[in-house]
Amino acid sequence: MLKRILVPTLVVACVLFINVASAAKDEGRQEFKVSSGGLLEIDLESGGSIDIRGTGGSAIIVEYSKRCDPECDILIKETSRGLKISSEFVGRGRNQSSSIEFNIQVPSVYDLELESMGGGLSIDGVDGEFRGKTMGGELTLHDVRGEAKLLTMGGKIKLTDSELDGSLKTMGGEVLFENVIGNVKGSSMGGDVRYKNVQRRDGDLASPPNLGDDLDDTSTDTVQVSTMGGKIEVEEAPEGADVHTMGGNIEISDAQRFVRAKTMGGDIRVDSIDGWVQAITMGGDIDVQMVGSGGDVLLSSNSGSIELCVPSRFGMQLELQVAFTRNSSKRFKIEAPGELTETVSPDWDYDHGTPRKFLRQSGTINGGGNSVKIETINGDIKVREGC
Repeated sequence: MLKRILVPTLVVACVLFINVASAAKDEGRQEFKVSSGGLLEIDLESGGSIDIRGTGGSAIIVEYSKRCDPECDILIKETSRGLKISSEFVGRGRNQSSSIEFNIQVPSVYDLELESMGGGLSIDGVDGEFRGKTMGGELTLHDVRGEAKLLTMGGKIKLTDSELDGSLKTMGGEVLFENVIGNVKGSSMGGDVRYKNVQRRDGDLASPPNLGDDLDDTSTDTVQVSTMGGKIEVEEAPEGADVHTMGGNIEISDAQRFVRAKTMGGDIRVDSIDGWVQAITMGGDIDVQMVGSGGDVLLSSNSGSIELCVPSRFGMQLELQVAFTRNSSKRFKIEAPGELTETVSPDWDYDHGTPRKFLRQSGTINGGGNSVKIETINGDIKVREGC
């Protein structure tokens, strides 16, 4: 967290009250002298889009334009720490609508407190503490430093080229962090969270929620995606892919180095991976095609079929397992190259809920070398060569 000494600005009480209902024009510009390190408070009953830019000067310049139905008042008031901007509707009708835009220039070091009924927020080139929420709209932060605790109830979040601690949250929308340093977390209740070149204060690479920081193979260009629910699609991942969804299919077209994919409910398909792969689904099919030199494999499904295709002469140490429950009606099978040892457990296992037995095959193929472990429940396993 950045520490600063905030020097109160000595001002003569001054209030600019704009009743736009009686004004001849719907836009204006006002300038206020302030000290660096102050506080800008924004409280918008009418909502509105807000664009804040750091200028390095010693003034706040507020430009505004608006349309409200019913009419609304805009209040701009100097405070002991800086400036407060607020808005409210004059009438109290059931149907209230507004279109208000604020373009605000502040000193390069300045804090923000926000409360808005809706509208996007953009901050560029400011060092400060940014706190508050909007009931709907995008959060866009670029070239910022300091600490943030911002929430939008519905909208995208984009944080780029910044040094920031804290949290940025949306209840529904995509989150993108790119070229960021700091202990800042991005989260979404209904959208993808993607990190690219995000570094924590301790120097380690950061990861979106649910991915964790336990993967040593990530690099600044690794595709990292986490979502609370929905499909994940990745076209290219030359530096690997680490993806997680709480519910939805995962499709990766072309990856190198590694793939780690997990879904709590859905299919996983990897069309091409030159490297190691770990794919886990709590309920769905898995289809993986390995190319090049490949790597170790771990595929697991709690309900679905699994198919793995490897290059010709790919060395493997195979461990394959199908658990079939007593209430299942289908006879499940394992297909794999080579002469493998097959066993079927003689007794029903009651330690994992529904009673089940285990069909297992294991053995060394093409001299071994790569560990290939595949397991599923009530599904088939197929391993083939020659992708």
